[in-house]
Amino acid sequence: MASESPTVYIETYGCQMNVSDSELMLGRLAEYGYREVDAPDGADVILVNTCAIRDHAEQRVLGRIGELKRHMKSTTVLGVTGCMAQRLGPRLLERAKHVALVIGPDGYRALPSLIESARHGERVAKVDFDLEEHYEDFRARRVDGVSAWIPVQRGCDYRCTYCIVPTTRGPERSRALADVIRETHEIVAQGITEITLLGQTVNSYYDGTHDFADLLRAVGAVPGVRRLRFTSPHPNDFSDAVIEAMATTGAVCEHVHLPMQSGSTTTLKRMLRRYTREEYAECARRLRAAIPGLALTTDIIVGFPGETEEEFAETLTAVREIGFDDAYTFKFSAREGTPATRLPEAWTVSDEVASDRLERLIDTVREGTRAINMSMLGTRHEVLVEKLARRGTLLQTRTRHHRTVLIPGDDSMIGRYLMTELTGTTGSTFTGAVVPTRAALPLAG
Repeated sequence: MASESPTVYIETYGCQMNVSDSELMLGRLAEYGYREVDAPDGADVILVNTCAIRDHAEQRVLGRIGELKRHMKSTTVLGVTGCMAQRLGPRLLERAKHVALVIGPDGYRALPSLIESARHGERVAKVDFDLEEHYEDFRARRVDGVSAWIPVQRGCDYRCTYCIVPTTRGPERSRALADVIRETHEIVAQGITEITLLGQTVNSYYDGTHDFADLLRAVGAVPGVRRLRFTSPHPNDFSDAVIEAMATTGAVCEHVHLPMQSGSTTTLKRMLRRYTREEYAECARRLRAAIPGLALTTDIIVGFPGETEEEFAETLTAVREIGFDDAYTFKFSAREGTPATRLPEAWTVSDEVASDRLERLIDTVREGTRAINMSMLGTRHEVLVEKLARRGTLLQTRTRHHRTVLIPGDDSMIGRYLMTELTGTTGSTFTGAVVPTRAALPLAG
């Protein structure tokens, strides 16, 4: 009986790769008879899948691990997985005595056996890297019936001075193209038509024979794939072949999230980003020239060690000149074990200065976003209905350009493609009205 099955609750923090890893863990445990539950209370297994990109994220998770103690039965196994688990390893077992398992991103194959060991009182930290592990034989338990994530590349070789990813995810390695195509066919068979390819530097994908251009064309050619996205790319890996594949593969959406991090060449050099301000702008120009109407979003860090007011001003002018559709903005967060922690202490930017710069950057980004969005009012776009919105009877939908549009409707419309006219904007999202055309109403899949 289902009620006799052991239960598992997973709480996920961080990036899309962590969401995908949680789906892999759920699929793995389902093979061993586990049943997913949507609350931690009384679950047989509680897993916290963690992020380590910023200190704030880690502190939040540490607090949550403490809170989860009150939801546990005497027999509950509590595990911490993901990047923070990889970074802290056995130290997590010392800090939280009620945690039984600490498992890094390459250790999920052993999850069922480690849980069983924990039931007999064993506490384990498994944080070894496995450069051959891509979980090809796992069948993910997908939490979203509209879109699907496919991890195609793990780890990173760039080693930017601020970034903990090489420490938590290891060196770069790519899955075989044939295996990605097999998974794509399986996803389409489930009725899912939007796919996002995942990697730490996804466009550096190379399986020994095929590069990212080959991958885009091959996935985009699978019957039933209607939308194809990818994240996160590196500016240095947009070769002419990759850009051509993007422009000529109809399923590839007209949106690129292109992390800039800073608009100052001198700051970029300290970050070891391996491109200049001018080279980044040229990459953006090439993408826009090949893909008309391309939406461009980015990541930007302020307060990196040594950042002067003049260098920060260069970031503001880059934001205005490039004209981003939106940006994720952050204050620099020093991570233990990264080269940035070894920069001269005199280069430290105070929190007060960094906070002021972040506020000014957000204002600049919002100014540009608002202008772009206002210019789009009255235009029509195909949207995919993703889920019920938080507001009443509205639905959350998304354009090919990755813009969120709220429209009236009910949950029977989830998974449909509709044509909408943009009628209003809050500055970050849109409201829309459905345009009643017969061709705009196919079910996804």
